[in-house]
Amino acid sequence: MFTITSYTVELVKDPFKILTGQRYEFLLDIEVEEDDDMYSESGLYIRVIYNVEEDKSGLLKYEVYEKTTQLYLDFELEDDEVVSVAAFCKEHVHEGNE
Repeated sequence: MFTITSYTVELVKDPFKILTGQRYEFLLDIEVEEDDDMYSESGLYIRVIYNVEEDKSGLLKYEVYEKTTQLYLDFELEDDEVVSVAAFCKEHVHEGNE
């Protein structure tokens, strides 16, 4: 498991109105314990695309990156971690409109 230490959220602009709902990009800085397979001395962040529609919202995509190198890491989050990330995004999505 990891801890979210800081984050940013931005509304993804859709000037051509192709996408349904509103999409938000979250960058979640995370802290991972040293004994975790995902651990990196360089630090990690998760890039999340979160969609909000009238009747539903949810996580569309996530990617794990190393902070200093911006290197994409091919890690799948565990089910409880995905649930945690989705809940965090749902709680903070309104901040992308500010």
